[in-house]
Amino acid sequence: MKNRALLEMSVDKLDAAIAAVRGGADRIELCEDLSVGGVTPSLELIREARELISVPIFAMIRPRGGDFCYSAAEFERMKEEISQAKAVRADGVVFGILTREGRVDIERTQELAHLANPLPVTFHRAFDELADLPQGLEDVIATGAQRILTSGGKPTAEEGCAEIRRLLGLARERIVILPGGGIRPLNLGIVARATRAVELHSGLSNLLPASGATHPFAHRQFEDGVRALIKVLEEQTRPLHPATRS
Repeated sequence: MKNRALLEMSVDKLDAAIAAVRGGADRIELCEDLSVGGVTPSLELIREARELISVPIFAMIRPRGGDFCYSAAEFERMKEEISQAKAVRADGVVFGILTREGRVDIERTQELAHLANPLPVTFHRAFDELADLPQGLEDVIATGAQRILTSGGKPTAEEGCAEIRRLLGLARERIVILPGGGIRPLNLGIVARATRAVELHSGLSNLLPASGATHPFAHRQFEDGVRALIKVLEEQTRPLHPATRS
């Protein structure tokens, strides 16, 4: 059993997913087009990743970039994408829906979570758009989601450490709080110590090779970056905040 926090890596290409796992990542958040924050990956990408990597794969379910208020047609598309992700053996799904008033859309999020069952659901950083994060926490819990990916309402997790720690306390083991946003090897220790979260999320987008790169060592820097994150986590010795992993 690993005596460190779990590391989830967000990637939008198969080679990056493989490199992340080689670097020691415990879970992959798989999407496409990270330049807009990630959208739903193709079924082919999920299938290929499932065949080549053994760690859990959580598929992003997001029909487009931009805001998180979706039309009826986009909502139906999200339902189809969840069913398809389940069919190709994704281990979890990641999504978030807000109302026009800027609150968690409890009803539609709950419907998607029910459809995703038994796969765990992560409510992504749409959460950070909320004006009232503690109320948002209760709303997400009411949907049946198992995780919240958050930077504490700030541009980066480092800046949002105090709020993330507050959310961890309010969650009281009812849901996993997953700090993410701008996490790098140089600030991961700060976030890990300040929040004492059991899971952390990073993308290391600054280390990903340019689109279309084919050099055999194109992902070596990314792999090394993931390895550096793992090293930081292994060096953390404080007791972890209790939470249920699934």
